[in-house]
Amino acid sequence: MKIAIDCLGGDNSPSANVEGALLALERFDDLTVVLYGEEESIKSELSGKQYPADRVEIVNSPEKVDGNDKPIDAIRLKKNSSMIKAVMDLRENEEIKALVSCGATGVLVGASILRIGRLEGIRRPAFCPILPTMSGGIVGVCDSGANIDVTPEQLRQYALMGTAYLKKAYGIENPRVALLNVGTEEEKGDDLRREAYKLLKEEKAVNFVGNMESRDLLSGKYDLVVCDGFSGNVLIKSTEGACLEMLKRLKKDVTSSFWNKIGALFMLKTVKKEKAFMDYRNYGGSVLLGLEKIVVKGHGSSNGVAVAKCIEQAYKTSVNGNLI
Repeated sequence: MKIAIDCLGGDNSPSANVEGALLALERFDDLTVVLYGEEESIKSELSGKQYPADRVEIVNSPEKVDGNDKPIDAIRLKKNSSMIKAVMDLRENEEIKALVSCGATGVLVGASILRIGRLEGIRRPAFCPILPTMSGGIVGVCDSGANIDVTPEQLRQYALMGTAYLKKAYGIENPRVALLNVGTEEEKGDDLRREAYKLLKEEKAVNFVGNMESRDLLSGKYDLVVCDGFSGNVLIKSTEGACLEMLKRLKKDVTSSFWNKIGALFMLKTVKKEKAFMDYRNYGGSVLLGLEKIVVKGHGSSNGVAVAKCIEQAYKTSVNGNLI
């Protein structure tokens, strides 16, 4: 298993990318990582660390793609950038099974569609990040930002792709699929949501359980939520932001008095557990479903642990082959 890692573009690149790659190598004995970026910087990050050198490759690609680059311009003018070079190698090198990047979302999506290609029948690939639920399971959100404007047919395809992904990568036998809406009643929402509801209700390959309100995302009642990229992105970031603010509030309350600090000592394991549960970086990034090969987009703010989780997602998905 060989996975490409874009080591530029993230807030903590290249240190977080290299750290994540080394953590992933410890977990998977059959994994080889190909690190794309400024060669000397990558070598500097690797210096002094113990790692299996025979399972680490470096491709010097010092140019950086940023959020101001247009996909077409980046592909045409930044061929030696870490992201574009990795995308091209993913397409052309059969040994490379997946790509992980924390770089510019728009360029990554555009380059992946133009250079890797869509699976037959798929109109638009979609991001499907994974979040934890209160019941101890997971929930996927498809789409979370790849496509702002969608059609009812695209939402049906998201349900099909997300169902296949959760079955093969996470072993969820019959994922419960919901449509994000402003209410749970069938007639709720705009024309897009009402028409999509009809298509999902008739789709026998999907276990459609109805509409879902955003407050129930982490309830454990659903395994997959289908939505347009705009709504999904707002849903994901609002949930992640609320969790991070709760962590800050918890820390503030614990340190506010002597007795709170004493009490926290007795609940230290529980506090650490809840902190890990609410930290989105422990759940990796978003797989771009619907492509010929696997692409995982990590958060721009990803640390080493988050990058390692993204690589784990890429590994699990690649082991199971094409998901559609």
